[in-house]
Amino acid sequence: QVQLVESGGGLVQPGGSLRLACAASGSIFRPNRMGWYRQAPGKERELVTDITSGDNTNYADSVKGRFTISRDNAKNTVYLQMNSLKPEDTAVYYCNLFQFGQAYFGQGTQVTVSS
Repeated sequence: QVQLVESGGGLVQPGGSLRLACAASGSIFRPNRMGWYRQAPGKERELVTDITSGDNTNYADSVKGRFTISRDNAKNTVYLQMNSLKPEDTAVYYCNLFQFGQAYFGQGTQVTVSS
């Protein structure tokens, strides 16, 4: 069993920054891929970014140059540094772990970008 717990969401003004964290616990194996998805009201869940246990990263075009993903393998934790936030980044952000063909998601954390 795998548990993912996100933290760091909140309300921020346009142009501001937030840092999300996700701690994974339980049966964690490597290699794996951890990442972040988001879902805005009325829209489908979409991949924002992910990172392999070998530190290969992937970003959605909409966040390239503004968001940075990183991970601490010793702590089974993944981070998302979000800069230059825009109102369209408003969504529930879900942590994701993918290993051995299975995907796990956290409960989600709300990010709201508004003046």
